[in-house]
Amino acid sequence: MGPCSAREGDDGQFACPWRPVLFEWNRAMRDISPFTLLRPQRQSAALVLTSPHSGRYYGGEFLAQARLDAQAIRRSEDSYVEELFGAAPALGLPLLAAEFPRAWCDANREPWELDPGMFADELPDYVNRHSPRVAAGLGTIARIVGTGEPIYARKLSFADAQARVRTCWQPFHEALAGLIEETQAEFGHCLVLDCHSMPTPPGRSANRPDIVLGDGHGTSCTQAWTAYIESLLTGYGFSVRRNDPYAGGFITRHYGRPREGVQVVQLEVARGLYMHERQFARNARFVLVQERLSGFLRDMADAMRLWGAAGPGYCAAAE
Repeated sequence: MGPCSAREGDDGQFACPWRPVLFEWNRAMRDISPFTLLRPQRQSAALVLTSPHSGRYYGGEFLAQARLDAQAIRRSEDSYVEELFGAAPALGLPLLAAEFPRAWCDANREPWELDPGMFADELPDYVNRHSPRVAAGLGTIARIVGTGEPIYARKLSFADAQARVRTCWQPFHEALAGLIEETQAEFGHCLVLDCHSMPTPPGRSANRPDIVLGDGHGTSCTQAWTAYIESLLTGYGFSVRRNDPYAGGFITRHYGRPREGVQVVQLEVARGLYMHERQFARNARFVLVQERLSGFLRDMADAMRLWGAAGPGYCAAAE
C-alpha cells in the first residue's frame, strides 16, 4: 500500500488507487512506513475506520527468522480488508491501515502481551505473560499463524520485541488516538469501525455468518448503534452475528468508552465471501462485496450526521 488520495470514478463508483504491489518480502521491515492514513479532504462524519491486520510487507529478515515459507506466513493476514473499505475517504471518512503484517507485530493487542517461551532472555515484570491471547500463541509478537503453525525457527531477543513495538505498534496507536481526538474535537463524539476478516473454519462454512460484529458484549458501543449497524448490513444482504466467536480485541476494549463519547465496533468479514483463501487472491465476488460495504459506509456516514452523539432515533435537525 502507498499513499493515495480518495477519488470518485467516472462511473460514480468510489475508487481508491492502491499501489498494485500486493505482497513484498524483499525490503527490510524497518524501511516501510508502519501505516497508511487515508484522509478525506474534509471529514464529513464522526466515523473512523481502522484495518490493523491487512499489512502485507514481509521483510527479508523476518522470513529469515521464520520456519514458514512466504505463503504460509500470510495465514494470519486480513488480506484486502483495506480495499474492501477503500471508499471511506471519498465518503469523508479517514481510514488507518497497518503496513506491517500481523505475524510481525499485532496492533490489536496490548503492547506487551508476550510468550516468555519465545524469547532467549528474561522478560521484564511489566510484560503480560498470561493473557488468553498469549496462551493461544497470538500475543503482540505471535508464536503461531492463524492456522496454528509455529512461525519461528529459533528464539527471539526481547530487544527484537521492543523494536517492533516502538516502530510498528506505537506509531499505529498514536495515529489512531490522534484521529479519535480530532474527531471528538470536531463532532463531539466518535465511532470507530475496526475492520478485519475471518477465515473459514474447516467443516464449518455453512454455520459461519458473513459478518461478525464485536462490541465487547455491549461494553464498547451502545446497543442502539450496534443494532443499527447490524440492520444496515443485513439490509445489504449479509448474514450477521454479534460477539460470537469474536467480541473484539485490544482496539475495541481500549478505545471503546461510550460514556466518554467514543464507541468502537469490530467488524469481521468472512474471507470466503471475497477471496480464495488458499491462494490469497480476490475471487469473482470481490467487487460486489466491496460495493455493498461502500453502500453500508455511505449509510453509516449519513446516520452519524443525522443523529449525532445521541445515536439512532434522535434527529438533531428536528430540535
